Amino acid sequence: MTDSSLLDDLRPALEDGFPFLTNMGLRLDAIEPGYCKMTAPLEPNVNHIGTMYAGALFTLAEVPGGAIFLATFDAQAYYPIVRSMDIQFLKMARTDISVEVRIGQDEVDRIQAEANEHGKANYDWTCELVDTDGVVVARTTNHYQLRQHGM
Repeated sequence: MTDSSLLDDLRPALEDGFPFLTNMGLRLDAIEPGYCKMTAPLEPNVNHIGTMYAGALFTLAEVPGGAIFLATFDAQAYYPIVRSMDIQFLKMARTDISVEVRIGQDEVDRIQAEANEHGKANYDWTCELVDTDGVVVARTTNHYQLRQHGM
């Protein structure tokens, strides 16, 4: 269901936009307005006990905030910031790990209307980081803010 031109347009920014993301091998698998799927490979993100490094899991849960923003909102008018993020590590991550994030159109409309009226709007989501067997290895609650440029 991914718009392949949007995927092609955003893949370089999200996979290679920051050296840290390039080094961890983060992959943008699917993108469309209000939705993205990303994957972090186990290699090169292995820690001292042979599982995925906690910082890589955290990053995998945080980066979709930028992906969703770029695919959904007008970057000429707004920018996103991370207000806070909470993570629960539930299982050892021993494989590649994926995350899917979706914001419904009603929530997108609410966020944009509030940002237009007040210059900013808060929004939140919960996401699950899943291994290749479908096991949830971590769960996060992400708190973002959309701001108008000039705020």
